[in-house]
Amino acid sequence: MGDWFVQANHGVRFEWGPVGAELLAQDTACLVVVDVLSFTTSVTVAVEAGTQVFPYRWRDETAEAFADKVGAQLAVGRSMASETSPWSLSPAALGRAPFAPRLVLPSPNGSTIAAAAGEATVVAGALRNAAAVGRWLADRGYGTAEQPVLVIASGERWPDGSLRPALEDLLGAGSVIAALRRFGRSNLSPEAAIAAAVFDSVTDVGATVAACASGQELISSGYADDVAIATELDACDVIPVLVDGAFVATV
Repeated sequence: MGDWFVQANHGVRFEWGPVGAELLAQDTACLVVVDVLSFTTSVTVAVEAGTQVFPYRWRDETAEAFADKVGAQLAVGRSMASETSPWSLSPAALGRAPFAPRLVLPSPNGSTIAAAAGEATVVAGALRNAAAVGRWLADRGYGTAEQPVLVIASGERWPDGSLRPALEDLLGAGSVIAALRRFGRSNLSPEAAIAAAVFDSVTDVGATVAACASGQELISSGYADDVAIATELDACDVIPVLVDGAFVATV
């Protein structure tokens, strides 16, 4: 494969999923992972409360061993949350759960994307903190051809394991890119410019995400609060940055 896919010479770039992250991260200074429903939204909620969040790729028995190794609580699946294990991928549940100084948050897509960054700075972006992330990146010189930013929309998975582009992640990535543009980063790749344009064209982000396939999946399963929290546009000023394997609060 040639290098046509890296969106070279652009300061702000956009791509989908773990494979896109792995291929494009080789030529980026900062990677912003966006998984609106719900990995990066959950990260913003937890980090905002002062929790260090360790992303982990697998939701299996190895996650518990990893949590023990790093001295952290383990977040379980939404439907598995209980009085003894109240931490889950649900942003609403995390907001209600007792404070945990350290939390392991399994997420095959989000964690795999974060791990693909290599030496690049990794930031968790979402609709909740898009403006803060855009400002933080621009203030630190990211988003130029010399220090490019790669914004990755995580997407979901079809039953066969292939990537399903997810509207909420396109909007989340677009919101971060639009914020970068507002803070002076105009050298957008065509891919990034289109993502920002999609976000700018939506007049009611909350209603759009609630009505899309992923939003309907959560709402029909009883998790409407998670969708509501995920679409609190610019409600959070915290920038979760991956430091020594954990997302920590940066403002």
